[in-house]
Amino acid sequence: MPEVAARTYAAEFLYDRDCGFCMKCLGVLHRIDRRDRVRTLALQDPGAPEHFGVTEEQAYDRAWAHDARGELYSGAGAINAALSGVLGTRIPLYVYKIPGIRWLQDTAYRWVAANRYRLPGKGGSCAVEPR
Repeated sequence: MPEVAARTYAAEFLYDRDCGFCMKCLGVLHRIDRRDRVRTLALQDPGAPEHFGVTEEQAYDRAWAHDARGELYSGAGAINAALSGVLGTRIPLYVYKIPGIRWLQDTAYRWVAANRYRLPGKGGSCAVEPR
């Protein structure tokens, strides 16, 4: 019987399935990923944080992504890596690397991450306790 080749993705994205806001954002990502380019893994899945080389605490703190090159991104960078994967272009990652843009996106991401339990989302509020 022939061996099935492993599926390769343009990106892999680690998310929190207990967070309503995260799930709402993941729904948007899936809707625009018409070619199934991004693999999504819930941090609650066995071995998922380890697959990304992060601790469970780090996984709860922010989103993580690998791009097709195997580079690891976190926070706003992870969002850009997933978006790059979905779109099939590295343009979002190139734009993110612009110093002023990077600062702005990182600042916005930190605010959202710190307040995600207050933000609307499908499936209720975030399970992460407010800091």
